[in-house]
Amino acid sequence: MGQPQKPIAAEQQIISLGRILQRLREEDNVEVLIETTISYLKEEFDYKLIWIAFYDRLNHILLGKGGMTPDNDTVFLRQRVVLNPGDLLEQVVIEQHPLGVADLQTEIRATEWHKVAKKFHIKGTIILPIRYKDRCLGLLLLGSERWGYLLTGEAKARLMMVLGELGAVLYQNEMDLQHKQTKRTDEQLLELLGNLRTLTNLNQKLEAAVQATHKFVSPSRTNVYWFEREGRYFWCRMSNQLVKLDRKSSTEQAAGMTVQDLSDFYYALTVNQIVSIGDARSSLKSHFTAKLLQRLKVRSLLASPIIWQKDLVGFLAVESNETRVWTETDKNFVQGVAGLISLVAPTESMESTIKQIQEDAQLTSQVAQGIYSEHDFQETLHSCAKKVLARLAATRFLLLQYDPEQHNYQFIYQNQLYNRRPLTFTLHSLKELDGQLLQRSTQAVEIENLDEDLRFFNWRPLLLENGVRSLLICKCTHEHIPATLLVITHETHRSGTTLEKELLWVVSQQIGVIIRQWQLHNRTTQQQKVSQAFEQCLGILTQSQNTKIEVEKKHLECTALEQIGSILGCPLAILLSWSPGESCAEIIPGVIDNSKFGIFSDASIPIQSEALIQWALVTKSYLTLKADNLTPETRKWLNIPDTGQILVMALRTNADYETTGVVLLADYQERRWSEQSLSATATLISQLAWWRREKQITRLLESTTEELRQLNWYKHRRLEEIQRITTHSLKQIHDLGIPANELSQMRYQLLLRQLDHTATSMSGMLKLEQWQLHMSWETMPIASLLKRSLERIENLVKQQKLWIGVHGLGQQIEEKESSKNSSLARGVPTSSPQSAMAIAGDIVKIELVIHELLVSACNRSQTGGRIDIWCRRLDAFKIVDPKHSFESVGTDHQTSLELSITYNGAIEPLLLTELHDNTPKDILAHSNLDQPPGLHLLICQNLMQELGGELNFYQLPDNRVVSRLLLPLVGHDS
Repeated sequence: MGQPQKPIAAEQQIISLGRILQRLREEDNVEVLIETTISYLKEEFDYKLIWIAFYDRLNHILLGKGGMTPDNDTVFLRQRVVLNPGDLLEQVVIEQHPLGVADLQTEIRATEWHKVAKKFHIKGTIILPIRYKDRCLGLLLLGSERWGYLLTGEAKARLMMVLGELGAVLYQNEMDLQHKQTKRTDEQLLELLGNLRTLTNLNQKLEAAVQATHKFVSPSRTNVYWFEREGRYFWCRMSNQLVKLDRKSSTEQAAGMTVQDLSDFYYALTVNQIVSIGDARSSLKSHFTAKLLQRLKVRSLLASPIIWQKDLVGFLAVESNETRVWTETDKNFVQGVAGLISLVAPTESMESTIKQIQEDAQLTSQVAQGIYSEHDFQETLHSCAKKVLARLAATRFLLLQYDPEQHNYQFIYQNQLYNRRPLTFTLHSLKELDGQLLQRSTQAVEIENLDEDLRFFNWRPLLLENGVRSLLICKCTHEHIPATLLVITHETHRSGTTLEKELLWVVSQQIGVIIRQWQLHNRTTQQQKVSQAFEQCLGILTQSQNTKIEVEKKHLECTALEQIGSILGCPLAILLSWSPGESCAEIIPGVIDNSKFGIFSDASIPIQSEALIQWALVTKSYLTLKADNLTPETRKWLNIPDTGQILVMALRTNADYETTGVVLLADYQERRWSEQSLSATATLISQLAWWRREKQITRLLESTTEELRQLNWYKHRRLEEIQRITTHSLKQIHDLGIPANELSQMRYQLLLRQLDHTATSMSGMLKLEQWQLHMSWETMPIASLLKRSLERIENLVKQQKLWIGVHGLGQQIEEKESSKNSSLARGVPTSSPQSAMAIAGDIVKIELVIHELLVSACNRSQTGGRIDIWCRRLDAFKIVDPKHSFESVGTDHQTSLELSITYNGAIEPLLLTELHDNTPKDILAHSNLDQPPGLHLLICQNLMQELGGELNFYQLPDNRVVSRLLLPLVGHDS
């Protein structure tokens, strides 16, 4: 047998090709496959640069797996290359056909290879795809130092056979790996399901799910985040690093994340979408992806929602500190674990859920009972509102009714938490899109964040201003424009569950039936409502009140105008009022409930030239007219839209009596008032006219009585003083006897002059003040006035052994000890600025008032007691006296003197109450003010008001009684 012949070159190539194909078929390790392929290419082909890369379809990138370079530096051959549109590498991947390059150093479609080509002097290059069927698995790059890219047919065939076998092996390995992973996923999920069956506590089940997920996916950490609907935030309930977290935990991992922070991530979870953020790829928008990764402090994230009954309960998140490509196996496993958690999550609150369902059923049944029960609608709604607010942890329960005449929604019922005020505004009509949204809705429409949601945009400013941050809206009826709406509001951002929305929908439909029944009831009782308004208005007009106080009278007139306006539903009701003999009318506002009206309330309206007044005077009953008929003179004080409607009627009692006013009712749009409502309104206006006449007569009689009382008191006190002075003077004359010397004659002449002055003053009083008080204008230093007043009560002070101190005149009045152990001020210094203060007005009457107050203080003081007189200049309207411990409120004077007389004595609390200005007084009832000393104090109080001053009575906490007198001071330029 001879020696075997050496194979020729062609045979050697075929043998090498068969050997490499055999090795590729038998090898399972990917790294060995790549090394085998590279070795074959080195031996069989003359190329200086060899590079093999795998294609990542998900991220559209090439992952370098190795190759050969002239300097054996393979670091850059394992780099990751991102495929960009127009690149040569992307063209090969997409078209899956070989591509040649004559000179790699000058190829503009492969700029990232220029540096490598220049370094190794690479020119001619060929790029071939590694594919199987229609799927590209990678590519092979071969570069040589020769220019051009020609490859012989035989060499190209061998190369394509090797790459085809490599692609088939790689594809099979990938399929085997996916099959193994899928099988492993099923096994792991089944194992986890078995573990969950043995656990009873939800936290233990969450811990098992987290540990299984972390073991399978192997991320940096695995967390379960729970969603809190009240507040709309997520908190970390379970983690592989921190087990059994509390929602109030202060650790960083358990810190809450608000929906506002998560935004797009949250909305993706609510629609049951898995969120994947990996190496250069994200299922969210790019700008939000970076924000989310920064918030979680990770570089890769895979999150699957946990949903039960269409409601988001939370999400399972696997987080990685490195950039990572999440495989389909990872996604399927995480999604499967999240599904298992959603099945076991309800078991934690199963009992409370069953109880809640029972309570919801009870609530709906109670509302349904209100449809056919005889209970008051308000009572039914009140009970329902309380339960709904408690069930949904809401702040307000609002029932809105559409007003077609005013084109807005008004609150026909509202209920809120005990510390919230009812809403007083109206809401605009719905925009077309919002109306269509409610028409198509079959459950409650939810707005979780009113700040960001554009629905119901024209309601948003008013709702936000009143603290509303989220709300639920249900239509109660099914008209083209939903006439009745039920709105539930929260003061925090909140997400409602499907069960809550369905419950509210059922409640709203039942309330809709109640509302329709309510409307039918209202129509049948329209006459009763008019009668009730009629009765209420008559009751108001017949109320007993203090007619001496003009403010109280106007208050009742305003209340009566409100009732009159309510019959016609007018948002504007005013009274043009005047007294007999006056030429101008004043405006008494009753109701101004709309910003579209403008009333110049301080205007003085001439009666003879005002068209509205004259039109009403010449009309026997009421007159209705449109606002565009108003004259320009009327529009100076009355601003009404041209589309408005007006009703005027004169306050006429009898043909022989003068008219004293005109009632004006108006609406900002044209209305059709029923004859029944107009007739009732006319009757009430007529009753108001009679009431005003009766009150004017009563006020006139009381005023006359008051003036006569003042006059009687004043004359009596003046005569007493005149009698005292006259008696004293006569006594001195008798004691003096016949003047024998010049000094006696001088004193005699002085006494006669004093008697003449007294007689003259008596004559003036009898002449000028026969039937009414005459107010004169004089000035006097307060020191002199106090000195004279104290001299008049000297005997009374000595009898009761009282001590009197005057403060605030620069220094205390000098005191002298009497032989009977009593002290009295005898002189007032006049050198200080304070003592130079002078008051202006009718000095005689002011002196009598001060005397009356001093006499009252002496009579009420105990023997040996003390009386203090405090003087203080007031330059402000509101001052707190640190000595007196009570708050002073000034009068209209810029500068006034506060004179306070304090003493320790007994005074009836009822008398203090009756002397208070704002206390209503029943004229027919017994009062301490009907007889002295209360009558004298009341007269002094009223007299001081006429003199431009003020008199008040108080009792301090230490039981001292204070008589506080405000007197106008003389200015520096007077």
